[in-house]
Amino acid sequence: MWNANDSSGRQTDSDERYETGAIPSVRKTGAEDEVIAFIGKGVEFKGVLTYKGRVRIDGRLEGEIHTDGVLLVGEEAVISATVNAGTVISSGQITGDIVATEKVNLHAPAAMNGSVKAPVIAIEEGVFFTGSLEMTKPGQEADGSFRSSAITPIRVNTLLKAAGQ
Repeated sequence: MWNANDSSGRQTDSDERYETGAIPSVRKTGAEDEVIAFIGKGVEFKGVLTYKGRVRIDGRLEGEIHTDGVLLVGEEAVISATVNAGTVISSGQITGDIVATEKVNLHAPAAMNGSVKAPVIAIEEGVFFTGSLEMTKPGQEADGSFRSSAITPIRVNTLLKAAGQ
């Protein structure tokens, strides 16, 4: 996306965030990156969502999400669900447990209330997180459950801020 008022060809801030994966675009055209479904702002869904590929949610969802693919959660989204996914990238509000086989990325202004289990967990400054984190080994099959005795998960209840602020 180029700024219509910028004929120099410079990228806008939204392009830079897209390229780094912060705000995945619905427009991206690669077959593996194609959004196969979109739950838009103002749409409410209750039930079980099962899919392969990439789905973006900007509305409200209550229930369960199951996928080996990617779940994109927009800033306007409100999700109350148990999530089992390959990758979760969120800038919205999630209440419930997330188990990811690849990674979980939480970008400001996301709010997460629940448990997160994944081999890679990234939480950007400005995200509100209440819950527990458990990191698995890369390639390890996530079983959807959290260990209660072998490892004590990290418990966080704060707005994450950069050091020195």
